[in-house]
Order: sequence, then C-alpha cells, then structure tokens
Amino acid sequence: MNTVEQGPRSWRQVEPVASFTLIGCLLAFIGSRLFFAVWWPLHPLDFVISSAAVVLLVGSFRFAAHRRGWRLAVIVFASATQLVPVVMREPALLLPLLGALIPVGVLVGCLVALSKKGPGGRPQSGS
Repeated sequence: MNTVEQGPRSWRQVEPVASFTLIGCLLAFIGSRLFFAVWWPLHPLDFVISSAAVVLLVGSFRFAAHRRGWRLAVIVFASATQLVPVVMREPALLLPLLGALIPVGVLVGCLVALSKKGPGGRPQSGS
C-alpha cells in the first residue's frame, strides 16, 4: 500500500481554519437571506447592514487573511447584523440566544487552547 506520511501539523492552524469556515457559513447564510429578499422583502435597515456584512465577509478573505483580530471583528460584526435586529423586534428571543452562548463559549475556549498548543502536544512556553 502506498501511504503518504505527513509531518506533524501545527495546532496554530485550528483558529484560521475555524474562522474561515465560519466566515464561509456566515456568507452563505447572509447571502441566501439577501437572495430571498427578492420574494420576501427585508426591512430596509436589515438590507443595508446585511449588504455591508456581505461586502466585509467577501473582503475578509483578502484583507483579514493574516490578521486574527480582523477576522474575529468581521465575524462579530456579521453575526451582530443578523442577531441584533431580530432581538430588537422580538425581545423574547434573547433568552434562547443567551442559552446558546454556553456551547459557543466552550467552543471558543477550546479553539483558544488549541491555537496556543505547540508541536508535540505541549503548550508553548511564554504564553
């Protein structure tokens, strides 16, 4: 059998891969929401901020490719453009969203821990 052995991969790649995957998911979600606005009209403010979020998400593949802070800022802005208007119109939705923060917090903590993990399975010194 021909098996290709790859060298040890760095855990530093976890955060960029996860954030670009999330950017892609947000782009698909917001893009489809704007696409369906042809048949089901959006509130004008929602349309404007969703359009701005799509522009930032598309641009983030270029300008935020090597900057973690910018990727996270784009993700936070795009998520906020979808969540804040909904919660402002229906405040009862705030409780399920707050409950959803628990697994999101666990995921963020795991991603931070994995991104600081050095080669060989040990945490990097000095971090």
